[in-house]
Amino acid sequence: MVEFSDVTDLFPRGTAPAPGSVHERYVADRLAEVGRWGTDTLVERVRQHAARIPDRPAFIAGDDRLTWQAFDDLSDRLAAVLLRSGLARGERVGVLLPDGVPVHVAYLAAQKAGVVVVAVGPRAGRLELRHLLTVGGASALISHAEHRGTPIGELVDGLPLRIRLELPMQLTDADWPEPTVAERQQLTARALGLGEIHLLNGTSGTTGMPKCVVHNQNRWMYYHELAVEAGAFTPDDVFLTLIPAPYGFAQWTANFTPTLLGSPTVVMPRFNAATALELIERERVTVVCCVSTQFIMMLNAEPDRYDLSSLRCMFTGGEAIPFERAAEFEQRTGAQVLQFFGSNETGALSRTGTTDSRDRRLRTAGRIIDEMNVRLFAEDGTDVTASGGPGQAACAGPATCLGYFNDAEANERLFTPDGWMLTGDICVRDEEGYLRVVDRKSDFIIRGGKNVSAAAVEEQVGTHPAVAMVAAVAVPDPTYGERVCAVVVLRPGATLDLDGLRTHLGARGVSPENWPERLEIVDELPRGSGGKVAKAELRTRLRTG
Repeated sequence: MVEFSDVTDLFPRGTAPAPGSVHERYVADRLAEVGRWGTDTLVERVRQHAARIPDRPAFIAGDDRLTWQAFDDLSDRLAAVLLRSGLARGERVGVLLPDGVPVHVAYLAAQKAGVVVVAVGPRAGRLELRHLLTVGGASALISHAEHRGTPIGELVDGLPLRIRLELPMQLTDADWPEPTVAERQQLTARALGLGEIHLLNGTSGTTGMPKCVVHNQNRWMYYHELAVEAGAFTPDDVFLTLIPAPYGFAQWTANFTPTLLGSPTVVMPRFNAATALELIERERVTVVCCVSTQFIMMLNAEPDRYDLSSLRCMFTGGEAIPFERAAEFEQRTGAQVLQFFGSNETGALSRTGTTDSRDRRLRTAGRIIDEMNVRLFAEDGTDVTASGGPGQAACAGPATCLGYFNDAEANERLFTPDGWMLTGDICVRDEEGYLRVVDRKSDFIIRGGKNVSAAAVEEQVGTHPAVAMVAAVAVPDPTYGERVCAVVVLRPGATLDLDGLRTHLGARGVSPENWPERLEIVDELPRGSGGKVAKAELRTRLRTG
């Protein structure tokens, strides 16, 4: 088991938690767990696969197939390039690459070279890119020559980057020489351990500039154990992950669980519903991982036209599951819809699994994970766990991150005074230990002093047969302060007006306070870097439109 003499050993100078702070105590507790779920690092597991199953695909992106042996070899070569660049062990390196083979090679190469990835989402704009590189203290950047049509040099001009490494679009075009014997010895000595920081990634950024979340491998080793049990995974599974590589959901669905199992992972540089369905059919995918927006888009893309018989489960998360659409997905594909409830910061508080009933899987956030020590807190901070809530869910356990990087103020808000990491989600707990998310604390529409649940509005509006996708947001009102607006994407050929929608909701018995008072029809909903609907952008459009 890895031991650390002090929490400050883990963080670069000037970024460690304040001595005696809740954050420092929390990190110390997490470090005490290092090694409980295995002692092999991701680097070591890839080397084992390269020796045992060298020709089996590790990653599949279109016609590009990267075997385990090639994955190990290419990441060795790139790690040597990082070593030759003069980067010190523990320095931070920004990685800005679209989903595909190169981003996973870059992540593994960084672990081999002993440097920390500052992960930037493939949809990041200039402000978000510069913000993450600055907060993360990156001294180098790995990218393609352009990002979304703009030369990288223009995007990062003026930042203190000593090194910029531009990867070719196809790794077969890379001319990186093999490491020398001496370099291989250095890389072996520099490789990051299970407890060390290996990744800083951003929150979704839909409500402002993202914070940098601190990860070590150990939290994902624990998460992997949870995932294998929940999904009954084996090395024979084939994963399709539709979440961009930098984000928490993609850590277990692409970077860790398939790699630890030795399973192939199918990735897409850019999500397209029809293409995703084609990939399931072509690659005989057994597990698809996506957010609700994406599986709804796949439902709208006529999945019955494809042979999806290989698919046995779909993992979603990050938001409440829309029951009727999820039930439709199960009926039309034959796959079970499963989820973890948690966040980039907290990891998993609860989960559903293959043995849960459909009602449990689709109407709850799953059974609480005992080892995560979940609590519910009322608005005044009172612990209401025993009564089942409602209250803000919080936890303290091995799936959690190590806090935010170099942001003492944000870390203070992240924890309760006695050390529970807050989720921002309002939940209730039933007598069998299942959680149900009743709202996001920051996602209320306050109409005439009454809190209206945006999630509840979306759930009900989404039952209208004309509605393909919906987001509920607040619009300003001079009398009530805010009113409820439903922003809707229609199914092909469908029409809808506000009166017809409200009649439908009334017929379902929906409380009038959860009826939209304004309806906006759009071609598509804007999405943030992590794939969720960008509600802040919608609110701005409605205020200024």
